[in-house]
Amino acid sequence: EYFMMDATIIRANQCSAGYKKGSNEALARSCGGFSTKVRALVDALGNPVKFVLTGGNEHEITQAEELVKDLQNTSVLADKGYDLKDFAKFLQTNGCIAVIPSKTNQKKKKDIDRYLYKERYLVEFFFNKMKFFRRLASRFCKSASSFLAFLHFCGTLICLK
Repeated sequence: EYFMMDATIIRANQCSAGYKKGSNEALARSCGGFSTKVRALVDALGNPVKFVLTGGNEHEITQAEELVKDLQNTSVLADKGYDLKDFAKFLQTNGCIAVIPSKTNQKKKKDIDRYLYKERYLVEFFFNKMKFFRRLASRFCKSASSFLAFLHFCGTLICLK
Protein backbone atom coordinates (compact mmCIF):
# COMPACT_ATOMS: atom_id res chain seq x y z
CA GLU A 1 0.00 0.00 0.00
CA TYR A 2 1.25 3.46 -0.82
CA PHE A 3 0.44 6.55 1.15
CA MET A 4 0.55 10.15 0.01
CA MET A 5 0.34 13.51 1.71
CA ASP A 6 -0.18 17.08 0.65
CA ALA A 7 -1.39 20.40 1.95
CA THR A 8 -3.92 22.90 0.75
CA ILE A 9 -4.88 26.33 1.98
CA ILE A 10 -8.44 27.18 2.93
CA ARG A 11 -9.34 30.81 3.35
CA ALA A 12 -11.28 31.45 6.52
CA ASN A 13 -14.55 33.34 6.36
CA GLN A 14 -15.15 36.55 8.30
CA CYS A 15 -17.56 34.66 10.57
CA SER A 16 -14.73 32.50 11.82
CA ALA A 17 -12.50 35.48 12.51
CA GLY A 18 -12.71 35.12 16.27
CA TYR A 19 -8.95 34.66 16.14
CA LYS A 20 -6.96 35.55 19.23
CA LYS A 21 -3.19 35.43 19.19
CA GLY A 22 -2.04 32.29 20.94
CA SER A 23 -5.31 30.44 20.41
CA ASN A 24 -5.14 26.98 18.89
CA GLU A 25 -7.90 27.32 16.30
CA ALA A 26 -5.69 26.59 13.26
CA LEU A 27 -6.07 30.13 11.96
CA ALA A 28 -3.22 32.41 11.05
CA ARG A 29 -2.93 35.76 9.40
CA SER A 30 -1.09 35.76 6.11
CA CYS A 31 -1.01 37.99 3.03
CA GLY A 32 -4.53 37.00 1.98
CA GLY A 33 -6.09 37.28 5.45
CA PHE A 34 -6.95 34.45 7.82
CA SER A 35 -6.26 30.99 6.45
CA THR A 36 -5.96 27.37 7.48
CA LYS A 37 -3.78 24.64 6.03
CA VAL A 38 -5.14 21.13 5.85
CA ARG A 39 -2.62 18.32 5.60
CA ALA A 40 -3.97 14.94 4.63
CA LEU A 41 -2.64 11.42 4.51
CA VAL A 42 -4.29 9.48 1.71
CA ASP A 43 -4.04 5.78 0.89
CA ALA A 44 -3.38 4.20 -2.51
CA LEU A 45 -7.05 4.43 -3.50
CA GLY A 46 -7.33 8.13 -2.71
CA ASN A 47 -9.24 7.61 0.53
CA PRO A 48 -8.33 9.80 3.51
CA VAL A 49 -6.47 8.27 6.43
CA LYS A 50 -5.55 11.24 8.63
CA PHE A 51 -5.93 15.05 8.77
CA VAL A 52 -3.86 17.68 10.54
CA LEU A 53 -4.85 21.37 10.75
CA THR A 54 -2.48 24.30 11.20
CA GLY A 55 -2.47 28.01 10.58
CA GLY A 56 -1.93 29.16 7.01
CA ASN A 57 1.51 30.57 7.72
CA GLU A 58 3.13 27.27 8.84
CA HIS A 59 5.35 25.25 6.52
CA GLU A 60 4.38 21.74 5.43
CA ILE A 61 7.35 19.97 7.00
CA THR A 62 6.35 21.00 10.54
CA GLN A 63 3.55 18.42 10.63
CA ALA A 64 5.08 15.73 8.41
CA GLU A 65 6.20 13.41 11.21
CA GLU A 66 2.80 13.74 12.90
CA LEU A 67 1.10 12.53 9.72
CA VAL A 68 3.26 9.46 9.12
CA LYS A 69 4.22 8.40 12.66
CA ASP A 70 1.97 5.29 12.56
CA LEU A 71 3.11 4.06 9.14
CA GLN A 72 5.32 1.01 8.84
CA ASN A 73 6.91 -0.54 5.71
CA THR A 74 5.12 1.54 3.07
CA SER A 75 6.03 4.04 0.41
CA VAL A 76 5.44 7.69 1.20
CA LEU A 77 4.88 9.96 -1.79
CA ALA A 78 5.18 13.70 -1.17
CA ASP A 79 6.07 16.87 -2.99
CA LYS A 80 9.31 18.84 -2.79
CA GLY A 81 8.17 20.71 0.31
CA TYR A 82 8.77 17.57 2.37
CA ASP A 83 12.38 17.08 1.18
CA LEU A 84 14.37 17.22 4.40
CA LYS A 85 17.12 14.89 5.60
CA ASP A 86 15.63 14.51 9.08
CA PHE A 87 12.25 13.54 7.67
CA ALA A 88 13.82 11.03 5.27
CA LYS A 89 15.77 9.53 8.19
CA PHE A 90 12.55 9.32 10.24
CA LEU A 91 10.85 7.44 7.39
CA GLN A 92 13.81 5.11 7.01
CA THR A 93 13.74 4.17 10.71
CA ASN A 94 10.07 3.17 10.28
CA GLY A 95 10.93 1.05 7.25
CA CYS A 96 9.20 3.38 4.79
CA ILE A 97 10.45 4.27 1.33
CA ALA A 98 10.51 8.03 0.71
CA VAL A 99 9.52 8.95 -2.84
CA ILE A 100 10.20 12.67 -2.56
CA PRO A 101 11.94 14.61 -5.36
CA SER A 102 14.86 16.88 -4.54
CA LYS A 103 14.41 20.60 -4.15
CA THR A 104 15.63 22.65 -7.07
CA ASN A 105 18.35 24.35 -5.01
CA GLN A 106 20.11 21.08 -4.11
CA LYS A 107 23.31 20.28 -5.95
CA LYS A 108 23.03 16.50 -5.63
CA LYS A 109 19.68 15.27 -6.96
CA LYS A 110 18.08 12.10 -5.63
CA ASP A 111 16.92 9.34 -7.92
CA ILE A 112 13.28 8.48 -7.31
CA ASP A 113 10.82 6.15 -8.96
CA ARG A 114 9.08 8.54 -11.36
CA TYR A 115 6.33 6.05 -12.23
CA LEU A 116 5.46 5.63 -8.57
CA TYR A 117 5.64 9.40 -8.00
CA LYS A 118 3.00 9.93 -10.69
CA GLU A 119 0.48 8.29 -8.35
CA ARG A 120 0.51 11.48 -6.27
CA TYR A 121 -2.34 12.71 -8.46
CA LEU A 122 -4.70 10.80 -6.14
CA VAL A 123 -4.09 13.27 -3.34
CA GLU A 124 -4.74 16.20 -5.68
CA PHE A 125 -8.00 14.57 -6.79
CA PHE A 126 -8.97 14.09 -3.16
CA PHE A 127 -8.50 17.77 -2.38
CA ASN A 128 -10.47 18.72 -5.49
CA LYS A 129 -13.34 16.55 -4.27
CA MET A 130 -13.14 18.20 -0.85
CA LYS A 131 -13.47 21.67 -2.38
CA PHE A 132 -16.98 20.80 -3.59
CA PHE A 133 -18.12 21.11 0.02
CA ARG A 134 -18.70 24.84 0.38
CA ARG A 135 -18.48 24.72 4.16
CA LEU A 136 -14.90 23.43 3.87
CA ALA A 137 -13.82 25.76 1.09
CA SER A 138 -14.77 28.87 3.06
CA ARG A 139 -14.34 27.62 6.66
CA PHE A 140 -17.44 28.89 8.39
CA CYS A 141 -16.60 26.98 11.59
CA LYS A 142 -15.13 29.05 14.39
CA SER A 143 -13.39 26.23 16.23
CA ALA A 144 -10.76 23.92 14.83
CA SER A 145 -12.44 20.87 16.39
CA SER A 146 -15.74 21.42 14.56
CA PHE A 147 -13.89 22.14 11.31
CA LEU A 148 -11.86 18.95 11.71
CA ALA A 149 -15.03 16.99 12.46
CA PHE A 150 -16.62 18.24 9.24
CA LEU A 151 -13.41 17.34 7.37
CA HIS A 152 -13.76 13.77 8.63
CA PHE A 153 -17.44 13.73 7.68
CA CYS A 154 -16.68 14.89 4.12
CA GLY A 155 -13.86 12.36 3.86
CA THR A 156 -16.31 9.62 4.85
CA LEU A 157 -18.79 10.79 2.20
CA ILE A 158 -16.05 10.70 -0.44
CA CYS A 159 -15.07 7.16 0.62
CA LEU A 160 -18.69 5.99 0.36
CA LYS A 161 -19.16 7.28 -3.21
